[in-house]
Amino acid sequence: MHKLNVLIFGPKYFLTTLIELKPYLKFNLKEHNFNSDKKNTNYDIVILHKDILTNKDQIEILTSNKPIIILASDKNNKLYDYDSILNLPTSINEINSIVERLSTKKIFNKNSSISIKKEYVLDKNEKKLIKNNNFIILTEKEVQLLELFLSNLKPISKKEILLSVWNYSKDADTHTVETHIYRLRKKISDKFLDTSFITNDKNGYYLWKKEIRLQKTSFLKNIENVLLNQRKVKEVLKEKN
Repeated sequence: MHKLNVLIFGPKYFLTTLIELKPYLKFNLKEHNFNSDKKNTNYDIVILHKDILTNKDQIEILTSNKPIIILASDKNNKLYDYDSILNLPTSINEINSIVERLSTKKIFNKNSSISIKKEYVLDKNEKKLIKNNNFIILTEKEVQLLELFLSNLKPISKKEILLSVWNYSKDADTHTVETHIYRLRKKISDKFLDTSFITNDKNGYYLWKKEIRLQKTSFLKNIENVLLNQRKVKEVLKEKN
């Protein structure tokens, strides 16, 4: 499992204290050398002490890769944008706890958001489909439908959808699928004016444009042909030997 890299930036006494606690911390503690580490952004979290908030140029370098930011302070500072505050004075347990909590939250948020067609974001946690600053609220089944479409390259038949999303038999009535997709299409069309978000043909429903799917299919076939030719060459070489 990836062990978090946490960068600390603050006055000397603050850095010294944290370095002394290093054996008891559940993450990799790092200091930033502005003379040699300007391009080094290999860290997940930055802990900033309140006394260095005036060093704006250095903070901008430290936060260029958009890490999680923890402000170590004895009071809230509304003038600076941070993810959480580490109340001073603090303890080893509190430091470990806040780092672990924020990291888990970031991983969860990352896994709960999926890009679609480069224009949309599916937020599974909030059950939203987002485009720019607009969004629609989705039902749980609508989220599952979109996830199913995203996980399949080929069109999906109504019966396959019924089996995957509703766990019904393939012999069951497909009217449920038609109704849900109709409502989802209408939501998307009304809000985003997109009438081709979910497309269908004789083989079923899909999200991707047909030409994109054909390109992917062609690419996969080319790979299969290359592998087949490689196997044939190996067989010929074996026969000669």
